[in-house]
Amino acid sequence: MAKLKITLVKSTIGRKKDQIATVEALGLKKIRSVVEHNDTPQIRGMINKVSHLVTVEEN
Repeated sequence: MAKLKITLVKSTIGRKKDQIATVEALGLKKIRSVVEHNDTPQIRGMINKVSHLVTVEEN
């Protein structure tokens, strides 16, 4: 299964609570923190919700 490398590039300060919760659920804590997840529809949906805060690379 393909992997996605997700990096938080913008702060969550001043964002809606559901966006903050989504970033935390992805496992991102600080700016420039990086996590890897399997490429699933659930993870893709979470990325779409906070696409303006993260960058995604496919491995």
